[in-house]
Amino acid sequence: MAEAQSIDNPIAVKHYQIHGRLGEGGFAHVYEAWDSKLCRSVAIKRLKNIDGVSNAKDMLREARLSSSLKHAAFVKIHALEEDDNDTASIVMELVPGRSLKQLLAEAPVSELQALQIVQATAEAMCEAHDSGLTHGDLKLSNLMIEPSGTLRILDFGLAVHSDQQVTITLQQADPQGTIAYMAPERLRGAALSPQCDIYALGVVLYELATATRPFPHLSGLALAAAHLQSSSEQWHYPVTMHAQLIGLIHRMTAYSSEQRLQSMRETHSQIVEVVKALQSDSSTTSAPTALMPTVSAPLPPVSKNTPLSRLGRKLPLAIALTIALAGGVWLASPYASYWLTLVTPKAPFSEALEMKQGLAALQAWDRPGELDDAETKFTTVLQHDSSNAAAVAGLSQVYSLRYKNDNLDDTWRQKAAAAAQQALKLNDQLALSHVAYGNALFNEGKIEDASAAYEHALNLDPTNLFGLLAKAQSLDKLHRPNEALAAAQKDLQDYPHERAFADLIGTIFYEQGNFKAAEQAFRQSIKIQPDAVFSYANLSAALLSQDRSAEAMQVLQQGLQIRPSAWLYSNLGNALFMREDYVGAVAAFEAAVSTTKGNPNDYLGWADLADTLLWIPGREAEARTSYQHAINLLSTRLVHTPNNEKMLSQMALYLARVGNRSECETLLQKVLKLAPDDAYVHFRAGLAYELIGNRSKALESIARARHLGFPAKFIETTPELVGLRKDPGYLKIGAIP
Repeated sequence: MAEAQSIDNPIAVKHYQIHGRLGEGGFAHVYEAWDSKLCRSVAIKRLKNIDGVSNAKDMLREARLSSSLKHAAFVKIHALEEDDNDTASIVMELVPGRSLKQLLAEAPVSELQALQIVQATAEAMCEAHDSGLTHGDLKLSNLMIEPSGTLRILDFGLAVHSDQQVTITLQQADPQGTIAYMAPERLRGAALSPQCDIYALGVVLYELATATRPFPHLSGLALAAAHLQSSSEQWHYPVTMHAQLIGLIHRMTAYSSEQRLQSMRETHSQIVEVVKALQSDSSTTSAPTALMPTVSAPLPPVSKNTPLSRLGRKLPLAIALTIALAGGVWLASPYASYWLTLVTPKAPFSEALEMKQGLAALQAWDRPGELDDAETKFTTVLQHDSSNAAAVAGLSQVYSLRYKNDNLDDTWRQKAAAAAQQALKLNDQLALSHVAYGNALFNEGKIEDASAAYEHALNLDPTNLFGLLAKAQSLDKLHRPNEALAAAQKDLQDYPHERAFADLIGTIFYEQGNFKAAEQAFRQSIKIQPDAVFSYANLSAALLSQDRSAEAMQVLQQGLQIRPSAWLYSNLGNALFMREDYVGAVAAFEAAVSTTKGNPNDYLGWADLADTLLWIPGREAEARTSYQHAINLLSTRLVHTPNNEKMLSQMALYLARVGNRSECETLLQKVLKLAPDDAYVHFRAGLAYELIGNRSKALESIARARHLGFPAKFIETTPELVGLRKDPGYLKIGAIP
């Protein structure tokens, strides 16, 4: 606790001997005193008489409520007293130790230490929230570490003495809390709620982990405006910060209270999970220090009798005392409208910020809405400056991603190519322009030319993440997997928080039949970004290829708990199919091609649905219709990539399904020459040959597929290969090594 200052005019409060002043808030003076009856040091908060702000009775009532809290982190209230002048005082435990603000000023803490401190705080605050009490002013100066290492929660905000970021109101008395920790809705005059404490605790976590507050150079109304016109996703995060820690801060400090973590118990649970993740990562663990808080036993369950509110509202919690420590209760009226006028001016346009946000959305392309956000950002930049090459290149990349993920709608390909050409004309010395141009070439199947464009981009900017990823992907497509793998592994080493490199590593291993290595890479991707459903789908595929169906199903369910996805439903259908649950598989594949949960423009989804419908009696006509959907969609793609081995082998298989033998055989001859060492091409060829009645060719291709590492489980669960598996030639030619 802060050192007591001497006072010129001592006060008298019954049998307490006042030694000095600890601090002052808008509604009270805080003193260190000696209790002559019980012979102990105490802290006394003596309420001021401020007209029109609040009244002592309400504060004393809330003090009585908070005194019922049992957690060791809360400061004990010993007594409520009044002196001869009818001035109310609250006598509390005097807590030894130093605030986190003081400790952080002397030495930084590790990410794990920061999490453990916030974990202990959240654990204590669960009891308060369960009792209907809200603190309203959680911040570093209100969190103290005792010499024993135990965390204590105070409300002795010494803002008058040391904190330049306190809230400045239209009165001279400060409102409760400081702007740096106040949720946006509080700045707009909303009532105090538990989500405000969650937000403040998220800012505490950010400050501990980064050793700085958001917008540290701002104060007062400028700081309020910055918080109201931005979100925590725009705060600066060190490149070395653990991705799960960043995600946790985002969830705790979401701009909208509806999108924020909804309870302190949920917050505590998620903190515990991130602590476990960091503890399991040897690169983020560190030896404990005296700053570590003592974390008590697991949280008790919420009692059925836990009051959800007091007097029809959530009460502000004062842990040592229920008074605003920096100076009082927030007054939404009569000053709220004037306050909003001051702090909500339209932010000046920042081209750099718009571009930064657009590129960040582009990197998170597989999340719902991110491509739309990226397009909006780049378009906004161009509305202010139509000659901005970076924004044009960004739009080109948006169009390329839509082309690849909307089943190669040629409109997107054309728009991507036109924008890439425009970006090059505007600035041919910009790396992003060459990346966009390379993507446009890639869309047309000109992989070598695309690779050269990516190389040009990296010559201009060797650290361009889009160029690094695209270059490695192009090497893989050029059948140079070892070079692609080496490039992706180096990129991941250089940029350990970019999951795209881990995904590419997993994909290369998967294509090589090294499913265990693919599994490890996809697990690393999920560790980097736990909400990336794309990685869950990939991991499930790697597990299925290792005959680990139960684990794959569990991973798929984890992904679906995050959000629906065509990738997840498609792999769920495959897993159910392998279990011979064909009705369940059809339901999953139907979801994969639905407009609400999946992607109706995905030819693979329609083919999977058709394959499964064939296995259910009476649904052959539906299967044929689904195959025709797949053929029509795939035909569009092959116009621009006529030598794509994967798509050619898929088209041959679909043609075999609908009985078009002549076109099927023509495509098979072509694709087997293009990809003589591709296990999946040989499997599809073998299945297609079996469907059109060419058993000898089918046996030859299936044997080659197994020799190249194609999973036996897929062969053994493919219904159309039942006859082939009974053929004596199946074992004779070594189809099963």
